[in-house]
Amino acid sequence: MKKLFITAVFALGSLTAFAQEDATSVEEVATEAVAQDDFSEVAAEELPEAVTAAVSKNYPTASIDKAYTNEAKQYKLEVSLEDGTAGTLYADENGNWIEM
Repeated sequence: MKKLFITAVFALGSLTAFAQEDATSVEEVATEAVAQDDFSEVAAEELPEAVTAAVSKNYPTASIDKAYTNEAKQYKLEVSLEDGTAGTLYADENGNWIEM
């Protein structure tokens, strides 16, 4: 009975290790999806219509303070809201949000 319990503990521990490994690989994929260091600044007027429309639709009180783009045509947007809060949004060229 003692051996059965120890075997069950080891089996559960190994499953947990595999689950943690998968979570790490998901984070690595998300990091690779947006290469933060490769962004260069662009004028807000140069953003695709889909990106500005997405900001207007989802954040109607937001203004785009700075915009950046990379070779993958992903956009990093520094925005501020009327209430004084500010944040950074990431979008692709079609106006789809990229989660970080």
